[in-house]
Amino acid sequence: MGPLLCGVAGWSAAGLSVARASADAAPAEGPGALRAVTLGDALTYARAHQPELRAAVAHVGALRAQAEVPRAGWYPALGVTAQLTLGTTNNSTASYVSVPYVNLARISSTRAVSSSSATLAPRPSTLLGAGLTQEVFDFGRIAVQAAADDARAEAERLSAEALQLVVDYDVEEAYFAVYAAKAVLNASEEAFKRALVHRDLARAGAASGLRPPIELTRAEALLGHFELGRVRALGGVRSSQALFAAAVGVPEPSLDIAGTPPSPAELPTLEDSLSRASAHNPEWLGAVARIMAQEKRTRAIRAEARPNLFLSAALSGAAGGATPSSGDSPVGLGLLPVVPNWDGALVLSWPLFDATIAARAGVSRAEETTRREEARAVKLKLSAAVEQAHINAETARDALPVLRRSLDAAVANYAQADARFRSGLGNAVELADAEALRTDAEIQLALGSFELARARAALGRAIAERFEPGPAP
Repeated sequence: MGPLLCGVAGWSAAGLSVARASADAAPAEGPGALRAVTLGDALTYARAHQPELRAAVAHVGALRAQAEVPRAGWYPALGVTAQLTLGTTNNSTASYVSVPYVNLARISSTRAVSSSSATLAPRPSTLLGAGLTQEVFDFGRIAVQAAADDARAEAERLSAEALQLVVDYDVEEAYFAVYAAKAVLNASEEAFKRALVHRDLARAGAASGLRPPIELTRAEALLGHFELGRVRALGGVRSSQALFAAAVGVPEPSLDIAGTPPSPAELPTLEDSLSRASAHNPEWLGAVARIMAQEKRTRAIRAEARPNLFLSAALSGAAGGATPSSGDSPVGLGLLPVVPNWDGALVLSWPLFDATIAARAGVSRAEETTRREEARAVKLKLSAAVEQAHINAETARDALPVLRRSLDAAVANYAQADARFRSGLGNAVELADAEALRTDAEIQLALGSFELARARAALGRAIAERFEPGPAP
């Protein structure tokens, strides 16, 4: 039994009654009154303000923004640089390989020297320039990477939808729990009033000598029993209102219900429920989307090994303080970048072999297997949840007519016992038995209605059925 149901029926073992009561909540009045909302308003508020759901929506937005990163590769990149270099300028005919993390300063137009004539005296050089690169043709690499990020964002969007269904179910369950708890409170108060009348009748009969003293003592004990039930029922209402506020996500510590709870929607067949779950449940659709996203991620990693064609252009001014092999030295001894240059190049770059790309693609393929196994687990879990919720809803629906007939019979039996007690033909034992039978029937009917509403809400969550207000019961 869940915490909401425990709050509703925590005192039911004591034999207290639950009568069907109107759940129309009055508007909040007075400093201590609670704000009351309808089920539709509660769901609307929770979908917009529930913190966990807001976080999930924000996460989807962040992933959608991340999917724009690879697409930004089509935009030109523009940068500037200003450099002052101090170092040796011993030129030679040696060749250099440009490698990451080791930036070798370019030496040109200086006199070639031997090892014996080389000097360690530094010469200044300056550079001021701007460069631009523009993607020309990426061989599909950017599109594949963007598609992988889009697929990941879509999978997270479906996860957020699944979370919204959970929030909807929690709100609906909490709403019906408040309704049932208020019905319990109303029934306990009515039972207490009836017990009070019977206690007064027993007291008057005992004082006049028409009834034995044991009639009065039993009536007193029964009155205390129902008074305790009233206290516990009030606690159940307050507890369910606090849980309702938490489910909706309002800032207040407690929230009351307004309006008449809608009757549960028509129960679909089990086959139809399973079909709807496979077609619409976002948890299952999200599991499938994660498989597709991982497959696209594998293709995006492999695409990193494709060629890349881009345009490069630069405009710069430079000067060096070393003695040139020919010509005049620039003014400023290399401290003023006054020698202009520009260049443009169409560059084709192709990583013919990179073992890390192949290794990362292998890891991604292993993740694909993981996602497929996770999807199978989700499918089995979903089918079991649909079947269980459908069975529970069917059982609760079929039990309601029996519970109503039991209550009608118990009320009639109580009316007969009450009439016999008032006329002096019945005793307190007979009346107490009738009262216990009536209260137990009222409890079972209230809990049966709650179970039907909760089971139908659980089925709606599994088949991704949105709440639609129906006719009042």
